[in-house]
Amino acid sequence: MMFRATARHPALILDDVRGAQKMLAGVARATALEGSRHLTELVGAPVHLKCENLQRTGSFKLRGAYVRISGLTPVERAAGVVAASAGNHAQGVALASSLLGVRSTVFMPVGAPLPKVAATQEYGAEVRLHGQVVDETLAAAQEYAARTGAVFIHPFDHPDIIAGQGTVGLEILEQCPEVRTIVVGIGGGGLVAGIAVAVKALRPDVRIVGVQAEGAAAYPPSLAAGHPVSLDEPVTMADGIKVGRPGDVPFTFIQELVDEVRTVSEDELSSALLLCLERAKLVVEPAGASPVAALLSDPEAFRGPVVAVLSGGNVDPLLLQRVLRHGMSAAGRYLSLRLRLTDRPGALATLLAALTVADANVLDIGHVRTDPRLGLTEVEVDLHLETKGPRHCEEVEAALRAEGYRVIG
Repeated sequence: MMFRATARHPALILDDVRGAQKMLAGVARATALEGSRHLTELVGAPVHLKCENLQRTGSFKLRGAYVRISGLTPVERAAGVVAASAGNHAQGVALASSLLGVRSTVFMPVGAPLPKVAATQEYGAEVRLHGQVVDETLAAAQEYAARTGAVFIHPFDHPDIIAGQGTVGLEILEQCPEVRTIVVGIGGGGLVAGIAVAVKALRPDVRIVGVQAEGAAAYPPSLAAGHPVSLDEPVTMADGIKVGRPGDVPFTFIQELVDEVRTVSEDELSSALLLCLERAKLVVEPAGASPVAALLSDPEAFRGPVVAVLSGGNVDPLLLQRVLRHGMSAAGRYLSLRLRLTDRPGALATLLAALTVADANVLDIGHVRTDPRLGLTEVEVDLHLETKGPRHCEEVEAALRAEGYRVIG
């Protein structure tokens, strides 16, 4: 399956996305569109969540991988396929290959989360661990392709991949025909490019907004330069969109069809993930939560109805634990204090009683008695508290000061 046109003729490209949708019938799920009351109140217009985190393999990647591998010739299929990925693309390629009866080899970085490695193997791929970063893993996969003749399946830089991802856009228009804004996370750009191709052909009035993590935002400088620009060291917890250089193929479509690219901070990503878990009861990885982070950071900037695409839910449990802590801290749900007390029997019990009255939950407590800064009868207490939000943090500090406690940090 090949594109028969360029981004300047989206009506022709739409046929390819529709062809991909037919190809994916019975393979990829038409994922749910869930309303969010909290985000609706915040934005002042209906907000819906497109739940690709509930897709088979836990992300949208199956769509593009299946369309790409389906388009291989019999000779190419016989040679097998190879891919490089830290998680989502790996699982998409593995399952798509198994469904199509094609042998697959997936290179993953050393230290890739064990659940993602295990899932990729269970979907039928041979997993090879190589390299400490994805660039090294990618080079190993490409070398393997050159040596063995296996077809390299790029995660985003191919027209068939974009056609497959574009089926998300067709589903959004079917499920929410009144949509006015679609918000999508951007890594290499395959997903947002596909959605833009499909949606702009049918509804050119719909605004498409891409979202990148601040520490891995290659698209803003690339769009300003008019060509893909590489970042030296992309840094973000959202490894699903941690891509140092835009794909050449998706860049062309994004440059013409995507209305805006925004960036979000790590704190905003953490808060968004926490909101999805607490309010929507959805497990979403940081990359998948990036559209929600954009809505939280500037809710008045989006015309409704809004659809935020939750691109994936494959989050490592250890990362989830850290991100949740970070998200609660960013949301003002944690408070760390250092107090100086007189070191006498019952002083700590009195302090804990004051915290009970203030309705603060003690998560951790530490004592420092040997420090040259302390007086002979003084002790320093480090407190880590769970609170109800920023205002409650202020109330707890004020209550402690009212009781005569000296807050020093």
